[in-house]
Amino acid sequence: MRHSSEIPYFHPHAVTVAEVRPGDLLALSEEDVAGDRWFVVIHAVPETLGMPGTPETPETLGTPGTPGTPEKSETPGAVRVRLRPPLGGADRDEVLGRARQVTVACRRMDVGRIPVVTSVDLAGVEFRDGDRVTTLRVVDPRAVEETYVRRWSVWHRDLESLREEPLSDGALRELAGEIAGRDHLVRHHPRPRRSAGGMAPRRVVVTGLGAVTPLGVGVGELWRGLLEGECGIRELDGEEFEGLPVRVAGTVPVDPATLLPRPQARRMNRAAQFAVLAAREAWRDAGFDGAGTAESGLDPARVGVSVGAILGDASVLVGGDRTLRDKGPRSVSPLTTPMTVPSQAASQVSLALRITGEARTVTSACASGTEAIGLAIDRIRYGHVDIALAGGAEAVVTPAIMASFAAMRALSHHGLADGSPSRPFAKDRDGFVNGEGAGFLLLETEEHARARGARIYCEAAGWGLSADAHHMAAPDPSGSGVALALRRALKDAGGHVVDVVHVNAHATATVEGDLAEANALRAVLGGPVPVTALKGHLGHLQGAAGGVEAVATVLTLHHGLIPPTIGCAIQDDEIGLDVVTHSARPLPAGGDLALSNSFGFGGHNAVLALRRVG
Repeated sequence: MRHSSEIPYFHPHAVTVAEVRPGDLLALSEEDVAGDRWFVVIHAVPETLGMPGTPETPETLGTPGTPGTPEKSETPGAVRVRLRPPLGGADRDEVLGRARQVTVACRRMDVGRIPVVTSVDLAGVEFRDGDRVTTLRVVDPRAVEETYVRRWSVWHRDLESLREEPLSDGALRELAGEIAGRDHLVRHHPRPRRSAGGMAPRRVVVTGLGAVTPLGVGVGELWRGLLEGECGIRELDGEEFEGLPVRVAGTVPVDPATLLPRPQARRMNRAAQFAVLAAREAWRDAGFDGAGTAESGLDPARVGVSVGAILGDASVLVGGDRTLRDKGPRSVSPLTTPMTVPSQAASQVSLALRITGEARTVTSACASGTEAIGLAIDRIRYGHVDIALAGGAEAVVTPAIMASFAAMRALSHHGLADGSPSRPFAKDRDGFVNGEGAGFLLLETEEHARARGARIYCEAAGWGLSADAHHMAAPDPSGSGVALALRRALKDAGGHVVDVVHVNAHATATVEGDLAEANALRAVLGGPVPVTALKGHLGHLQGAAGGVEAVATVLTLHHGLIPPTIGCAIQDDEIGLDVVTHSARPLPAGGDLALSNSFGFGGHNAVLALRRVG
């Protein structure tokens, strides 16, 4: 039994029954003292010894000092004492000899404030999720009430931990029946009914998906490749990559410029081309006209764009600098600057679909895509826009970036001969694999989606941010910053640890990063939750990683299947997670939240919480 802090002036000492007064905290035996079994004296009535139940006088023994109240009765006999548990409960009467020794706690209590209550019989109660059952050992004045909450048809004593096995309805009824007769009070608190009062944030749902990844163009290619365990990492065979210490990357197998009208493609960098293709797919997947907002019957000012990117496309600036040195300033294209800025992806998506509400760019290292989605959720929740295209886009597979990552010793040196060189959570992981692509969600208010009869993939329930404040590149090995982002995402989603059925891990396959994330997941979840990591399939898509992995997490909830982690032939023993490998696994039935993690250089942590709809 758990206890509260020590009660002041709680100093047990022996007295006779004749000395007890109303309000005294009393234990009838030494065994009761040792077992923390106390009662409050409600009143005491003199009674003739040997004639139980026959009052000697109608007067009760009151508080000393009260007129007409004897300090101590000299009449031999007994006293009928009415007792009530100090934390509330049913009264009981005891007939005790005046000379009998009992223990009082040197604590006078206000009897008027101790409720008379009885335990509820749970046998006839119809339970619903959200109900609470409380148990309290009412005879122990230092006891702490224990609460069981019904969630997913079972009862949890701690919604923020998976360490303790939950109870079934039958097991809870049995427990309540056992302890209700042993000095405990059992109460049932039905789930409160919703009220219509007050303004609440709007519910945000996902109605469209789009992706361009190393597994191919389109969400269908992404999902098929993930389920089949396909690796999209390939050899970099261009002459510009010759001489680099690492020459593998997760590159998109199709030139995106060939999939766009030539005049448009020429004015976009590679990352913006990925973004427009993925955003248009998500737009159409949600049931809107590919021509744009007006053609879809939407107010363009009520639609927004939110894109995560670190650099966007570094090759444009590099190319412009090379042209300047080789051919002089007159040869540098006027498009160099607008095609270099990281915000070009967001601006080109807004141009392509005539979106005027807002077009924002988020740059938070490798957490950029996830943070961009989170910000879009809030913009919809609080009424700034009704619809948003949100995700990430990146194209940084360039010689200089590859050489820089290699110099940091951050890239994997595994080749392609033995499966994926990116090996999340594996014992032999040695670094990440650089990649490129784009992933977008179409977000909108639930009311808007249902009014137009849209298919809803899931709810975009919440998100969380934090910062490690540890190192310019390395993660905090304790995982404390990651854990904070995880807890904030759960809180923002109105969820609990017991609701989590899946985690899409960031897991870049760096030694320190994977271990820090695993430490955080174990600390927050406290039990086995199926985890998958997709960078063995894709490589690390940098600012686009959060967008693409959010798409995969939505598909996991929608289809009820968790894709396998490839590259993890032998899991590192220190990871200690339930990593899904070899083949897809059905999603657990008890729960509704999936978390998608993204963490970046400099300690940027972002977690997205998605809730399946049934």
